[in-house]
Amino acid sequence: QKCLSKFLKAERRVFALRQRCSTAPPPAMPTAEVSPPPPSFLCSLFAGGIAGLTVDVALYPIDTLKTRLQSPQGFVKAGGTRGVYAGIGAVSVGSAPGAALFFVTYDGLKPVVSNALGGGESSEAYSHMIAACSAEAVACTVRVPTEVVKSQMQTNASSDGALAVARIIASEVGGARNLYRGFGATLLREVPFALVQFPLYERLKRDWSQAREKDVTPIQAAACGSVGGVVAAALTTPLDVVKTRMMLGKDAAGVSYKGAGDVISRIIKEEGAAVLWSGVGPRTMWIGIGGFVFFGAYEGAKDVIQSASQI
Repeated sequence: QKCLSKFLKAERRVFALRQRCSTAPPPAMPTAEVSPPPPSFLCSLFAGGIAGLTVDVALYPIDTLKTRLQSPQGFVKAGGTRGVYAGIGAVSVGSAPGAALFFVTYDGLKPVVSNALGGGESSEAYSHMIAACSAEAVACTVRVPTEVVKSQMQTNASSDGALAVARIIASEVGGARNLYRGFGATLLREVPFALVQFPLYERLKRDWSQAREKDVTPIQAAACGSVGGVVAAALTTPLDVVKTRMMLGKDAAGVSYKGAGDVISRIIKEEGAAVLWSGVGPRTMWIGIGGFVFFGAYEGAKDVIQSASQI
């Protein structure tokens, strides 16, 4: 009887265990992280245009002071603190199309490059670098003529946009090609800048999203863009000085520059290597604040456009 009782108890325990196993829910399977779909062509176009116009108009006085600090005439002769909105018209015309072209190219190329590199986390940084550099090259086709005209007006070389364009075209051999003076120097500045800023911006956004387990808000994305911009701006200031001198075309004595190498060698020989860091304070401040405004405006406009398209 004792043996039978023990056997029955053991059977009941086995039966109860089988019931629990059969009714228990299956273990949760780990889910792969799904990246949000890229914005549409029109979304990137309009959001980029809004962001570009917003940041350039809002922070234009700081950019003017930076350009005058880098001018071979010297800060005071270039205009000092007077007329800090000189050239705002040229910027207003070119900033929206330039930024729109950038984001259309950047957002369109990111998934293409990532897939070509095999996808996955290891290809993310490379896809952001390649897409950002390509987007900068495309945007510079609009941005460089705007910058050339703006630089002339900011340093009192001309007070009227149309007159500045006419003088640039007629001033030297080359005609309309003079509007692209400094194109190579601009790419030399923008490509390293993009190589630093955009991978850092995207990585900060991704890490912050993972920490809060949902997408970052436009304000949080703006903060990520600001940090990336400050780091990139500080590292590329000498390239920005070279770009500014190339666009102005001549030194304080009126001698034309022959190229980026000539600009660098003459600055070091005649003015000292420290001049290559002229304007680093206004530049990092402008891009730090500008990065916050720019990426905040872009992400905010993108959210509004994507929400409106789903109604």
